[in-house]
Amino acid sequence: MTRRLARPSMRRVRRFGAARSGFTLIELLIVVALVGLVASIAIPGLIRARTTGRETAAIAALRAVNDAQASYASVCGNGAYAVLFPTLAIGPRGSSTGFLSPDLSGSETPVKSGYQYALTAGAGGTPGQDDCNGTPTNTAYYVSAVSLSGAGTRGFATNQERGIWQDQSGAAPTEPFAVGPGVSQLP
Repeated sequence: MTRRLARPSMRRVRRFGAARSGFTLIELLIVVALVGLVASIAIPGLIRARTTGRETAAIAALRAVNDAQASYASVCGNGAYAVLFPTLAIGPRGSSTGFLSPDLSGSETPVKSGYQYALTAGAGGTPGQDDCNGTPTNTAYYVSAVSLSGAGTRGFATNQERGIWQDQSGAAPTEPFAVGPGVSQLP
């Protein structure tokens, strides 16, 4: 006698086989957990990269101010420096371009890339002759860049000596610049 194996009915095959679609709750939970794990690893790196980018932009802006001040002093300032950003926006008489780009020279305390900048007369400076446009000058200047709302973790400053200083606490280094706790000069 031969024994016959029972074949599943067509109804059972359709119900449990080809007709099944979608994901189970467990499968979805595993995918969500994996996405969460990848995000928890990637997000801190992204935040660090954004902070580093903003700090690098602040350093570049201070270098641009130093270059603008050097040009201003030799072309228009009679050897002295501007003490307000808007002064650097104005070129010598007859020129349509200023010494510094409008994004930094458009106001007295510009904000760029999450940093606020301030330009004042430097420590030990004395009033100089008026510039070629009749604006008062000074023999020294001081520029600071301070992070707004966590855009960066360091504060920066520079002066007519053109060195850029950083303070790890987030405050701008003060003049006279000196190495101290958290304060150093950038290479």
